[in-house]
Amino acid sequence: MIYKQQAYVELKRRLINCEYPPGSCINEAVLVEELGFSRTPIREALALIEQEGFVRIMPKKGVFVTGISLNDVKQIFQTRKEIEPITLRLAAPNLPSKELAEFHGRFIEKTPDIRSGLHLDMAMHLFIIEHCGNRHIIEMMHRVFEENTRIIISSKQNEVEIHDARAEHAEILQLLLAGKTENAAASMLEHLRHCERAALEFFYNNMSSNIKPDFSYKASLDLIRKIPKKILTD
Repeated sequence: MIYKQQAYVELKRRLINCEYPPGSCINEAVLVEELGFSRTPIREALALIEQEGFVRIMPKKGVFVTGISLNDVKQIFQTRKEIEPITLRLAAPNLPSKELAEFHGRFIEKTPDIRSGLHLDMAMHLFIIEHCGNRHIIEMMHRVFEENTRIIISSKQNEVEIHDARAEHAEILQLLLAGKTENAAASMLEHLRHCERAALEFFYNNMSSNIKPDFSYKASLDLIRKIPKKILTD
């Protein structure tokens, strides 16, 4: 059990950080060599990760890392734009001013590299989320940020210029320090819109939507057609 958990944590970390890029194929024998575990815990870990949507296991073909579609990007930012301003309002009374000030100081300094900047960005957002006092929101947003991290890293690895959000983060934190919660929530929403626009510019030019309607609504229409008209008009 412990080896399965260790393999799961390490594999998921690599997938989130795009060490296994979206759309690539993972060789099980290579994983055994790299991670130092036997095939059983690795297979069990991959089965769990497949349930979370990060990989797709195809018998006799291999393990394929799930790609990122334009719709994935749209849905992640749709969720973030709806939830994070609300979360910020919930969290504002609980945020330690010392940590707020420390985050603010980090964002007005020069970030040493893109990867460090990404981790600082994520830490700041999760800092706010984890103080909202609602475990359901916290659990959901952790899952959202796992996919969000893949989106941003895959964009940066392709040397696309993603919107530099340090000034926007500093503004949000400064407003929170000043007790201006509604202004901070409005700035958070505007910041997320900028991030969304930057990510969509990359993915719109490099990928296409792969989510199509399943037409389940047609089954309901068929049922209506089978109901005698007299019943419908009564």
